Amino acid sequence: MNDHDTGYRARDDRAELITPIAPRRAEAPVPGGPTKVEPRPSRAWRSWIVTLILIAAVAAALVWLLPHPGPQPARSGRFTSGGPMPVVTATAQRGAMPVTIEALGTVAPLASVTVRTQINGQLTQIAFREGQTVKKGDFLAQIDPRPYQLALDNAQGQLLKDQALLKNAQLDFARYDKLLKQDSVSRQQRDTQEYLVHQYEGTVKSDQAQVDTAKLNLAYCHIVAPVSGRVGLRQVDEGNYVQTSDPNGIVVITQEKPISVIFTVSEDDLPAIMKRFHAGAALEVTAFDRSHTTVLAKGTLATADNEIDTTTGTVKLRAQFDNDDESLFPNQFVNVELLVDTLQDSILVPTAAIQRGAPGTFVYVVKDDSTVAVRPVKLGPADGEKVAVVSGLAPGEKVVVDGADKLRDGAKVAQPGASPAPEAAAKGGADAPAGGEKQPTGRQARGRSAP
Repeated sequence: MNDHDTGYRARDDRAELITPIAPRRAEAPVPGGPTKVEPRPSRAWRSWIVTLILIAAVAAALVWLLPHPGPQPARSGRFTSGGPMPVVTATAQRGAMPVTIEALGTVAPLASVTVRTQINGQLTQIAFREGQTVKKGDFLAQIDPRPYQLALDNAQGQLLKDQALLKNAQLDFARYDKLLKQDSVSRQQRDTQEYLVHQYEGTVKSDQAQVDTAKLNLAYCHIVAPVSGRVGLRQVDEGNYVQTSDPNGIVVITQEKPISVIFTVSEDDLPAIMKRFHAGAALEVTAFDRSHTTVLAKGTLATADNEIDTTTGTVKLRAQFDNDDESLFPNQFVNVELLVDTLQDSILVPTAAIQRGAPGTFVYVVKDDSTVAVRPVKLGPADGEKVAVVSGLAPGEKVVVDGADKLRDGAKVAQPGASPAPEAAAKGGADAPAGGEKQPTGRQARGRSAP
């Protein structure tokens, strides 16, 4: 084998390993040269084509074997326009409507006293328990009385001395006055003795004041409750030297029975309140807890402040409560409802019946043919659950209170317990089930999902 044959075979081997990228134009064979071998397709390329064909076949088989849904029957219900809308209604009735004002208030004791010492001394006894209820005049604490007892004894001794001098001066004055009438002494001597008597009288009076001061200081050593109320936490212990300049005092007493609540109302509400208050009416005030669900106490309006706060446009009012069960605590935040008046013979409907939109405030009135009509109304006071209608509604008319979100003027409605409309029963929709099944009402109708 020569070199020419070896190079030719190497070229043929390379041609078999290289995959052709694009077909080339056939070239005419060179006369006398070797014949060119055409490249064959790769095995990987053929595998990919076979895999794609198998996937397409499996997908077609799955689509053919899956069940096909049949035609769905036409349905009607609350969320479609085919049948009447199920609604809940209420009847407008006459009744009493309370006119109330809601506000935030703070519980304030009628008296809060910090018991302080009025003299300086060592605290030798504490006679109260923390949290104890005391009455006015009850013994609370004792300060060492010995220094003040000695001061009292000294003042009484000085008083006795000066009283004796006064008595002697008075006797001398009586003698000089008698001798002057006998012309035995001069008038000057008699006048001097008279003014000496007045001098001693002043000294005795000053000594008496010193005695009274010492007695008062001695009484201050025995500390008693200045008001009736509940004792708080003590601020000082036995054995301490207390002074009149101590900022915290000994203890704080708060009067909790009765107790008051201070709250603010708008200046616009003040005329109606004061009109009833000055007429002698006892305006009821109800105190609720922070969540406005539990009634804590009921009392009456006691007084109003003497000026309006110009920065907020409000005025402070004070209500008084007996608080026998101690449900109100000083500095507690409460919700307050003040009953100003009660409107008798008012037309009342549930608050849920009131709708708001382009006509303003309106209600859906259910007519005799089971259709609804939009009726604009003018509202009065409300109490949360019901509202007074001033005009636009008559007693006995039915209004929609639930299910009004999909209604419009002239819409057909089905009330709870009523027979389904003939057209709804013929269609066999969800609102007209077979066998006379009762339709869902109220929250059931609202929470049901669409068919």
